Amino acid sequence: MTTLRKIADLEVFPIGLGCMSLSHGYGPPADPAQAEALLLGALDRGVTLFDTAALYGFGHNEELLGRVLSPHRSRYVLASKCGIFREDGKRRIDGRPETLRRTCEEALARLRTDVIDLYYLHRWDKSVPVEDSVGALADLARAGKIRHIGLSEVSAETLRRAHAVHPVAAVQSEYSLWTRNPEIAVLAACREIGAAFVPYSPLARAFLADGLPDPGALDAGDLRRRMPRFQPEAYARNLRLLAPYRRIAARVGCSPAQLALAWLLHQGEDIIPIPGTIRLDHLEDNLGAVGVSLDAATLAELDALINDRTVEGARHGAANMAEVDTESF
Repeated sequence: MTTLRKIADLEVFPIGLGCMSLSHGYGPPADPAQAEALLLGALDRGVTLFDTAALYGFGHNEELLGRVLSPHRSRYVLASKCGIFREDGKRRIDGRPETLRRTCEEALARLRTDVIDLYYLHRWDKSVPVEDSVGALADLARAGKIRHIGLSEVSAETLRRAHAVHPVAAVQSEYSLWTRNPEIAVLAACREIGAAFVPYSPLARAFLADGLPDPGALDAGDLRRRMPRFQPEAYARNLRLLAPYRRIAARVGCSPAQLALAWLLHQGEDIIPIPGTIRLDHLEDNLGAVGVSLDAATLAELDALINDRTVEGARHGAANMAEVDTESF
């Protein structure tokens, strides 16, 4: 399963690196030396897709990638996102064309590059027609600032509307054994138009990696503390899924994290998960998933064990769910 996978005309290793956790979302940013070692370690281990965003650390993550990776620019595919940023100290979604053009210029400077290979609209700003936002990205592509356009957390209908304006190369949304929303419609729509699908949080925010501490012990700034699935009652119920899940991993002969990633890789050659980590040992474990083969019976067993009906709680709180456009069960 180590055959390279494609995003439009770009070929990438089957597992990419989601870089958010180095700067954002799970507590304080990683130590700079640790972050640099992780990024260079990923590059040396064959990772070719590095995923960041203007939102992550409000520019910190793009700056980090620019500082560490730009000397090796020819060796990797660079993905970033626009449409969410910080203004007056507040997080804001803004898909107006002029904002996206400005954000791109700022990202290019932080990333120390002349072109971003894959540039996503991080969230569809529902006050702006998606055709207008994608039209601005199409202008950036024609100007040579970006190579390909992506969308994040959109529905099949919105994807088709966007694709009618300019080809969409990839859709990035949360997808794992415990988040199945893409299976409702958008995965099929991606295949209809020839777009790759890039799952973020493929390890269920570390739940399926078997390394998550008691949610009550997480850093005060950790976003999981506010997520319904990690609230005490729901989490206690979700924990019941882990023992049988671990038994399947042991039987297959892989780690729990590798099992989650292998399940995703088996969902189609057009799927490129981007797990995040700040630890090299976790990175190496994740990349080992490309060598894990799952038979039909094991895939069916996993499907029946962990799915939208057996997991307790929504994947996001109400405010964040209002921002996404994906189909829901």
